[in-house]
Amino acid sequence: MNRLFRLNIPYGQKLALLATLPLVIAVAAIAFVVAAQSRALAEREISALETQLIEAKKAELRNYVTQARNGFYFIYGNAAPDDGIAKERVAQILSAMIYGEEGQFFVYDYDGTAIVSPRETERIGQNFKGETDSDGAPVVDRLIEIARDGAGYHTYTWPKPSSGVPAQKIVYVTSFPSWGWAVGTGVYIDDILASVASSRAEVEDRVQRTFLYIGAIALAALLVVFASGMGLNLRERWLADAKLKKLTQRVFDAQEEERGRVARELHDGISQILVGVRYALDNARRRLDRGDPAAAAPLAKGISSLAEAISEVRRISRDLRPGVLDDLGLGPALRTLAEDFGNRTGIDVSYSTVVFRNRLDVNAKTALYRIAQEALTNIERHADATHVIIDLRGHKDGATLRIVDNGRGFTPDQNNQGLGLRNMQERMDQLGGLLYIRPAQGKGLEIKAIAPLSHMLPPAQQKPQSKPQ
Repeated sequence: MNRLFRLNIPYGQKLALLATLPLVIAVAAIAFVVAAQSRALAEREISALETQLIEAKKAELRNYVTQARNGFYFIYGNAAPDDGIAKERVAQILSAMIYGEEGQFFVYDYDGTAIVSPRETERIGQNFKGETDSDGAPVVDRLIEIARDGAGYHTYTWPKPSSGVPAQKIVYVTSFPSWGWAVGTGVYIDDILASVASSRAEVEDRVQRTFLYIGAIALAALLVVFASGMGLNLRERWLADAKLKKLTQRVFDAQEEERGRVARELHDGISQILVGVRYALDNARRRLDRGDPAAAAPLAKGISSLAEAISEVRRISRDLRPGVLDDLGLGPALRTLAEDFGNRTGIDVSYSTVVFRNRLDVNAKTALYRIAQEALTNIERHADATHVIIDLRGHKDGATLRIVDNGRGFTPDQNNQGLGLRNMQERMDQLGGLLYIRPAQGKGLEIKAIAPLSHMLPPAQQKPQSKPQ
């Protein structure tokens, strides 16, 4: 049965792998480039050396033939084409001109018959027209062809006289045209080829060592990167855990604070109003039982108190999540918030906005509304202000909410930032926006929140609305 295995790699290790992958690719690319360049450079040098050595051999062969020809040219130059005695004398001279372990001169007539071959005497007098080497390349025919053209070189494979082992041989051949002879000498270049092969093997060995060095360096670098990544990963995880614990505690604190606020409003507002309603209804019932015509007064008072309780419930619900924010947008929601705040606290509130339609997305609208709500709550509790300015406007960089009061004010820092100010900052951080909290001109405090342009919806994505924001 086939099974599908899935590797659950932690996010930090995925990042480490993603970070090391370019390094591995770069090191591999560098290694291949270095190897290719090293091979190419070495091949050029080896080829140049091989060419130089072969050219030296060719020059040596040509010099041998030239010296030999000069040695008996006085005989050949004075002899007739059919002078058998002169031919015999030249053949004897060439037969005696052997050098080294393999060096000799050879002579073939234009018909392919061997005339001189001192190290392979069994070939003398035999015709080798059409002879080829072990690779199938023509030998004697090609030598005669070169001699007829004047002079030149030929390379072929031929057994060495000393060992009988085939090896590459370079031959220089010239002609005695009046006699119809092809005269030449050759040298085996197996030593050159062996030297070249040894050089190539040495280059390949150096390339392999280079690969090993690069691999070792890359492995060390990967280990360092891996160790650093693991250290950073552990540190970031520790910091993330600490931040998560802190954030969780702050969420709990915010929940408890909101629950306490709702509980206080229920107890101080709605609970007392409902107690008054009950007292008025009991009073009206007792009067009705006695047949007192004045029972309508407490009943009317109870109905009025009940209407007040309903209004208070609506206010608390609106504070938790105002429906006008979703229906009409941020501008009308802030206007309602300002009016309710002014009516409840007696603080004069000036609200202004520039029409830019309902262009903010849900996250931006909620964040700016909560910042305004938190700012007004702080003003009510701590500022002792008599006047508040709320200004909302859109611009080319996004949207800006500005709240200024003429209260006592303070200079915010890390030590006096309460939960409300931290919540404001975190809301703007999540939007990628900016939050400024600074003393206002004269006295009081100014809070300015800027939502970035990325949270402004294109016109085609606006929600239909009845009023502009």
